[in-house]
Amino acid sequence: VKTLPAAETLGAVDIIASDKTGTLTKNEMTIQDIVIDEQHYTVTGTGYAPEGDIQFNGRAVDAKKIAKLEMFLTMGQQANDTFLTEENGSWEINGEPTDAAFLSAYYKAFGQKEPKLNEIDRIPFDSDYRYMARLSENQNHHRFIAIKGSPDKLFDLAENSTTFQREYWSDLAAKFAQSGKRVIAVGYADVADDVNEVTHESLKTSGITFLGLAAIIDPPRPEVIDAIKDMRQAGIRVKMITGDSPDTAKAIGQQLGLANNIQTITGSEVEAMTDDMLASVVTKYDIFARTTPQDKLRIVAAYQANGLVTAMTGDGVNDAPALKRADIGVAMGVKGTDVAKDSADMVLANDDFSTIKTAIAQGRRLYDNIRKTILYLLPTSFAEGLIVVFSILLQQPMPLTATQLLWINMVSALTLQLAFIFEPAEPGLMSRPPRKTSDKLMSRYDVFQMVYVSVIIAAVALAVFEYLDSMTGFAVASTMAVNVIIFGKIFYLFNIRTAAPALSRSFWTNPMAFGAIAAMIILQIIFTYVPFMQGVFSTAGLSFNHWVIVLATGLIVLVVTELVKYRRMFRSRA
Repeated sequence: VKTLPAAETLGAVDIIASDKTGTLTKNEMTIQDIVIDEQHYTVTGTGYAPEGDIQFNGRAVDAKKIAKLEMFLTMGQQANDTFLTEENGSWEINGEPTDAAFLSAYYKAFGQKEPKLNEIDRIPFDSDYRYMARLSENQNHHRFIAIKGSPDKLFDLAENSTTFQREYWSDLAAKFAQSGKRVIAVGYADVADDVNEVTHESLKTSGITFLGLAAIIDPPRPEVIDAIKDMRQAGIRVKMITGDSPDTAKAIGQQLGLANNIQTITGSEVEAMTDDMLASVVTKYDIFARTTPQDKLRIVAAYQANGLVTAMTGDGVNDAPALKRADIGVAMGVKGTDVAKDSADMVLANDDFSTIKTAIAQGRRLYDNIRKTILYLLPTSFAEGLIVVFSILLQQPMPLTATQLLWINMVSALTLQLAFIFEPAEPGLMSRPPRKTSDKLMSRYDVFQMVYVSVIIAAVALAVFEYLDSMTGFAVASTMAVNVIIFGKIFYLFNIRTAAPALSRSFWTNPMAFGAIAAMIILQIIFTYVPFMQGVFSTAGLSFNHWVIVLATGLIVLVVTELVKYRRMFRSRA
């Protein structure tokens, strides 16, 4: 967590807009199906390791003996700018997961050797046109363009071919997408041997020869399914933003359990809306498909325009603007790019989306404990002020010296207030809806409690001082007043620690609170009885009966606050 406010912000988050690949899914792209003409090949093996076969009707085939299959795999390997390497027995990618899936399939068919082709020029992949093309030259100095990308884009480029059957390929692509697979189309174009450049215009003009489709599986992370279920229970809505087709994205969204009735919208539809129009409808949708980085940015802004605290998760360079714009950006720490991590407020060190659920719970716990600390600190501090004010108004001797006031604040800050750092989360923390950022820190009840607790501690301390001042002298009476305030704080700690009754299971949930109380008591004994401290703070030793009075007055604070808590709990249930 780069900034402390980010943790508290995450506790109040309403929307988590998440990239799909590598965040909600395993990011282990594997080609499972290849269709060329009407021949349907299956590919075995999972992950990026080139271990498996290409099969037809359940039997392994030799791709070198099937010209169109060899052409398909070679073009998929050429239209590529990713590297797949083995390091210490593990296959790592440097580039895009989809490209790595094609490299793995090529290696499964032909082994780990590169085709003897020279690159002349290329068009790198971009989400605006959603394909990649590479101009290459073979050993016979013949040049060709290898291209792969979104089916609908390649379908448009293949329309000039008389043998291309768009309806057949469109239906097949939709069938794969509806099963949750990412569909990539592959093609090529022969060009003159003197062509040195590949452009969008030349591809549109000359067209391409369509080879076939590859269906790639990227399964959802099992732990993400449980995390999304818990987040929905906590009132947090997870939205998927992806470059996949609407059908593929919706199928994955259903597997993840994003919503009961998933609604999908495409990036082109988002682009057609004004910012105001998008803000008015954005909450209706669960999946944003075929999006660009600019779309992600506008989607995040649209949720924020509705007053919703929005988190954005992602791992790529194209996620960086949205990560920066979100109320809290969450980047992947292992597979995330440096640009994404630099733009984010928080980094998931284990790349596990379900860790966000834990972070949200910790954010909510953090806010609760900050609130408890403030509600604990204010009444006890006001009590000290009231003692001074009452003494001035009544024209009586000041019960506390300046050094004693300093002591009270110093030792309680070093002990009792630190106990709230270790206070565990309240039961049902992730069952309540997100806190609205417009909510006040203190309710009317909190203000009321602050007032009456301050009055009780101040009144009791003054009463004890007045009673003992004439009987035992200033030193004993003043020491008693200090201990009355300190033990009032100790007993009040048991009340404010939890929303449950003090004498319940919650009593033992924070062992550090008892350590802090023990340290506080030891310091008070030193403050009261050590001669050096008596000289510095004008204190005197107390008798057993005096300590009984101190404990009794502290108990008054606990009894009164607990009775009010029980009354409030009873009224809320009624």
